[in-house]
Amino acid sequence: MLAGDPRAIARAMSLVEDESPAGAELLRALFGRTGRAFLVGVTGPPGAGKSTLVDRLTRRAREEGKAVGVIAVDPTSPFSGGAVLGDRVRMGRHASDAGVFIRSMATRGHLGGVARATSDLALILDAAGKEFIFIETVGVGQDEVDIARTADVTVVVLVPGSGDEVQALKAGIMEIADVFVVNQADREGADRLVQTVAANQALQAYAPDQWRPPILKTVATTGEGVPELWGSITQYRMHAASGDGRRRARYEQQLHELLSRALLTHLERTLPPGELARVVGRIAAGAIDPYSAAHELMQRVVAPSGSRTQDPGSRP
Repeated sequence: MLAGDPRAIARAMSLVEDESPAGAELLRALFGRTGRAFLVGVTGPPGAGKSTLVDRLTRRAREEGKAVGVIAVDPTSPFSGGAVLGDRVRMGRHASDAGVFIRSMATRGHLGGVARATSDLALILDAAGKEFIFIETVGVGQDEVDIARTADVTVVVLVPGSGDEVQALKAGIMEIADVFVVNQADREGADRLVQTVAANQALQAYAPDQWRPPILKTVATTGEGVPELWGSITQYRMHAASGDGRRRARYEQQLHELLSRALLTHLERTLPPGELARVVGRIAAGAIDPYSAAHELMQRVVAPSGSRTQDPGSRP
């Protein structure tokens, strides 16, 4: 896997996605070999052309001799649990390129536009020598803010004529974007959308040395504007060369998630079989409130004898 063998990379990713003990051990062994890749998050509404843009950016990176990894996240059906992992089809031109590894993955019910294992898969690609890793989010709207905690740079793709003039005003989108892209710029309303984003940006206070997200126009199907987009991404990489702040926040978020999962797993293993279901039944029957139930469970499995934990329903 460290040598970039695609089959080994795929097997490593499957271990991690399945949350197997071997996957966790693998990640521990690999962490010291990471930190060299630059993670590019591409987010925006469905139909904005994110996959085509990622395809074009991948080609651009390969022209410069960069090894590339692509993680494309697709939504999981709440009914069947399945997902149509179609991004490999849309990026088929890179299938025979040994310098590109594409992985489609399902959210598996995780909210925020990315899957729970997205950061771990990016770590594997980093260790395997990929210099640029593109992460394409689900495309569910303005609540896709998890990508900003996952990627080193976040590209927000908007498209004219689909209500994005209003979505561009949403606080979440404005705050996570490092680069704005108005794709399908050959359509009517593109200039108006650029002006809307620029007008909103004018209300923001930027320090003299602070990065001001550029607003670019592209036509991904033809490649128009893609060189300028690639230039902005590389400029941002140089601007945030240390990457300490963004990466520190990423590791903090990852640590919180790991601790939450470990605590829940410990809870399930410690309690008698069926205890959680019994507690849920008591809550549904009105015999106890969820906050008191959570506090009681925490006292039973976490708190040492004679000590007390803070009530989950209280505020510090």
